[in-house]
Order: sequence, then structure tokens, then C-alpha cells
Amino acid sequence: MEEMKSSRFRRMCVFCGSSPGKKSSYQEAAVELGKVLVSRNIDLVYGGGSIGLMGLVSQAVHEGGRHVIGVIPKTLMPRELTGVTVGEIKPVADMHQRKAEMARYSDAFIALPGGYGTLEELLEVIAWAQLGIHHKPVGLLNVDGYYNSLLSFIDQAVEEGFISTTARRILVSAPTAKELVRKLEEYVPCPEEVVSKLRWGEDGVRVPNL
Repeated sequence: MEEMKSSRFRRMCVFCGSSPGKKSSYQEAAVELGKVLVSRNIDLVYGGGSIGLMGLVSQAVHEGGRHVIGVIPKTLMPRELTGVTVGEIKPVADMHQRKAEMARYSDAFIALPGGYGTLEELLEVIAWAQLGIHHKPVGLLNVDGYYNSLLSFIDQAVEEGFISTTARRILVSAPTAKELVRKLEEYVPCPEEVVSKLRWGEDGVRVPNL
């Protein structure tokens, strides 16, 4: 792989499925993303599973010599941890703590193909960015057009007045890992004027320490 300079990101949070998906391109994209992170000296934060796309991306990063942090609820450990695990596994109490810890450790986010869990994690960090809770880049790895329908839905929501054009720019997408990481490097947050004035964490509002 072509050598790339070190990234401004220390750790990348990757959301992805605990299933491999039907297309080999999904699995290849997970491995390629791991290799791109290694080439940029970026460590991985992920959901802690050793199966599916989670297992592939974590193995690729670990084999490349970068640190891997897996955050997983104790209840899911028997189901999603099989065989050999890699890196540092951090058990947590529940899904809410999992997402908060993954976000706290990370400098940016990428979603690979996945199901309900991946979508929920992705949309939550987008919402947090819209609310000014964090200003970390959020990327969608749109492998073989897997997320085309989601992107169309978001664009429709903009047209119908439910998502602002500023908030639409929170989500960055690309078809390849290399292009997506480059776009995330170039991303400059543009929080909405009203939301940017909110002071989260005070007056009884409890949010993750991001």
C-alpha cells in the first residue's frame, strides 16, 4: 500500500456489523479500512466483537501494529467474542455506556456497512454533532452503494425542511477507505449558530464527556 503521512487523528471509532454481509466487497472494505488506518498511524476503537466486519477491521489494525480498543457490553460478550480476540477489551455495563466510551476515546467516526446497531450508533453521533456536543468528523464508507438509500433519505429530509443544509454537511461519505479518511482529515465543523451557543453539561444536562 502507498505510504501516507501520519494523521491528525489518534484514534478512529469504527461502527460496523457483527455479520460479514453477503458481498465479499464488504469484507474487503473492512480489511482495507484497517490497512488505511495503520498507514496513517491511527489506532482503532470499535464495538469489541471478534466476528463479522468488526473482527476483520480489528484484526487488520492489530496485525498492522496499531492499538485496538474494543468496547463491549458484558451481556454481548458470549455472543460476539468468539475465538481469538485482539487488542484491549473494555467490558461495560450496557449499550449506552458502550457508545459514550467509544465516543470519548475517539477523534473521529466511520461507519462501515451494518444493520440496526450500526445505524443507531451512526445517527446518534451525527445528532450529537448537530447539538454541539462534539465537533468530531463523522464518515460513511459507502461500499458498493450500500448506503445510497440512507443518503437519499437524508437529502429528502433536507428538501422537506427537517434537516438543515448545515446539519447535512456533518456526514461525510465516500466509496473507498482512503478517500473517506482524506475527506475526514479535511473536514471543518460548522455548528449551527443557535446550537453552538448551548453549554452542554451544565444546569443538570448530562452528556458524555467528549
